Amino acid sequence: MLTAAQLSTVVNEVLADPPPRIVLDLAGVTFCDSQGLGTLVVLSRKASHAQSLLVLSNVGDFLLRVLDITGLRSALMIRNETAP
Repeated sequence: MLTAAQLSTVVNEVLADPPPRIVLDLAGVTFCDSQGLGTLVVLSRKASHAQSLLVLSNVGDFLLRVLDITGLRSALMIRNETAP
């Protein structure tokens, strides 16, 4: 809730001149409420409309479970790094 607006602002600024891909490193995210989930979905759609791809990287177990429960996992591009 506290960072959703900041995230939206930054991604919207990047989308002014959209790159092919925007990667959000979510390694430090330990909690995500409905506002955060909604923000991720809206930003993903905005990126798509701008012909860019929003990728979520290093998504933790908590957020993966939330995305599974809400059915949003398939709506978002997730790329988690695997340990060697």
